Amino acid sequence: MAPAVRSILDAARERPGGDSRVAVDDARSLPAAFAAAEADGRTPVVAEVKPTSPTTEGETDRDPVELAEEMVAGGAAALSVLTEPEHFGGSVENYERVREAVDVPVLRKDFLVTEAQLDAVAADVVLLIARFLGDELAPMVEAARERGMQVLVEVHSEDELERAVDAGAEIIGVNNRDLAALEVDLGTFERVAPAVPEDATLLAESGISTPADARRMREAGADGLLIGTAIMDGDPRENTTRFVNA
Repeated sequence: MAPAVRSILDAARERPGGDSRVAVDDARSLPAAFAAAEADGRTPVVAEVKPTSPTTEGETDRDPVELAEEMVAGGAAALSVLTEPEHFGGSVENYERVREAVDVPVLRKDFLVTEAQLDAVAADVVLLIARFLGDELAPMVEAARERGMQVLVEVHSEDELERAVDAGAEIIGVNNRDLAALEVDLGTFERVAPAVPEDATLLAESGISTPADARRMREAGADGLLIGTAIMDGDPRENTTRFVNA
């Protein structure tokens, strides 16, 4: 892994979890939100509220709720909110405020490595990264579902995809960013997507910078697109609409 990624993982291992077990009885369905967007003629986009990132320059001090509301107004089917504090400037408080303010599913984007960390906030959907979790992936998927959460399992290769499927993943994201060199290759999604089970909800993540990239990922089989920097840079509402109409 790249040093920046190793630093993120090391910090994640030290981060405590919640004080008590959470239960989510009103999780908003990500697959249903994608279906609704499709029925409305929109490309299903998960727009990411990202204060900063080790892979991009600069940061924003805009209120996360304002950003989220603009993205939803621009047509986002769902949102992703960073809760990782050390490297991305996120927080569970930001997540809670955004989820309260919008009516679409909200993904908790973080680097979760222990079951207790699931209890930091009640989430519609949580991200679990296959490479970070190894043999703990299946227990973490089960633990999240026991709490009423949906799970987006992120993979980078066919080997990781196989482990995700074995763990019971129903929502799968293929990340185009290589964790070793932090380089982006949209061909990653195109190579891995054909092996994804047809009944899974499939997302393309990272490196989607233009509407042409969005169309390319959709043609390769993406049910939805997770887009961060390209929406955050500039006007979030206008940028979201560009991708929604791709």
